Amino acid sequence: MCCRCLEENTGGPTMNVAKSGYRVFSANSSVASTELAKKITERLGVELGKSVVFQESNRETRVDVKESVRGQTIFIIQTIPRDVNTAIMELLVMAYALKTSCAKNIIGVIPYFPYSKQCKMRKRGSIVCKLLASMLAKAGLTHIITMDLHQKEIQGFFSFPVDNLRASPFLIQYIQEEIPDYRNAIIVAKSPAAAKRAQSYAERLRLGLAVIHGEAQCSESDMADGRHSPPCVRNTTGHTGLELPLMMAKEKPPITVVGDVGGRIAIIVDDIIDDVGDFVAAAEILKERGAYKIYIMATHGLLSADAPRLIEESAIDEVVVTNTVPHEVQKLQCPKIKTVDVSMILAEAIRRIHNGESMAYLFRNITVDD
Repeated sequence: MCCRCLEENTGGPTMNVAKSGYRVFSANSSVASTELAKKITERLGVELGKSVVFQESNRETRVDVKESVRGQTIFIIQTIPRDVNTAIMELLVMAYALKTSCAKNIIGVIPYFPYSKQCKMRKRGSIVCKLLASMLAKAGLTHIITMDLHQKEIQGFFSFPVDNLRASPFLIQYIQEEIPDYRNAIIVAKSPAAAKRAQSYAERLRLGLAVIHGEAQCSESDMADGRHSPPCVRNTTGHTGLELPLMMAKEKPPITVVGDVGGRIAIIVDDIIDDVGDFVAAAEILKERGAYKIYIMATHGLLSADAPRLIEESAIDEVVVTNTVPHEVQKLQCPKIKTVDVSMILAEAIRRIHNGESMAYLFRNITVDD
């Protein structure tokens, strides 16, 4: 499925479905974070619901809904800026305000789901993503539309339906239309954990696949998943009958690239680009191995801290992300950052859910590993 197919299937980029019985609200208090909501409502041919979201002088979140929502289906669009916790509270308070105002259904449109990396138990930590799912249900949400969850198993944390849309059709279309000579490209996974996603892109683009293994792996390693808690070596005094085998500490092998990237355009694909250290290191090794251009494709461009400066100074030629997360400031700091608009598929998901239509078309040609 590509963007053009989606437009043809829905009668064009603008879908005037302003039927009675549903409203679209934005739960963001910052102007920059409402841009995606405005694009979605423009495509739907409706206006944003009237509400006020702001922070009190003591930083408490306050939401005032300015119109009746009784008996209606409500869609809350919430993009996640840098102040993640404030955005979560805005969403929770907005959902609870609509629930107590007798809304029939409350559907959260959360393109980037926060805390999605904290979906595994790590030593004596907690699975924060599960906690957030429970909080959203308690606040009154009955359904969620999101995009490219960090782990698909996160959907099991929720007690209500979750539609996990994919941005890959838009990114693949960008590769085909905006990267000259993309037929000479190779898709690269920056770690073995990202190999399945990279393989999905490679198969649909009919390109080769390479995998980086070693020091450039992502930080989510087995070393932090609780296998070394309690410690490997234990004092068996008083329990002489119990002798546990010693476990060898893991050591990362020297960095290596599995696959030939010489004389090719290297396209690294991932779901999130935040701290760019791993991507910069991957770009350097790919340059050393002969790649003459390096692109990064990611759904969610968080680009925290010094990410724009590091990208600008690196061997990376271009970073392409979607507008699931506001990043206009980062684009001003680094012209290498490009944006792909995904408001079309989010608007179509809202239209189909409201009209009771199947969502299957939005997942056409999407593989399980994507």
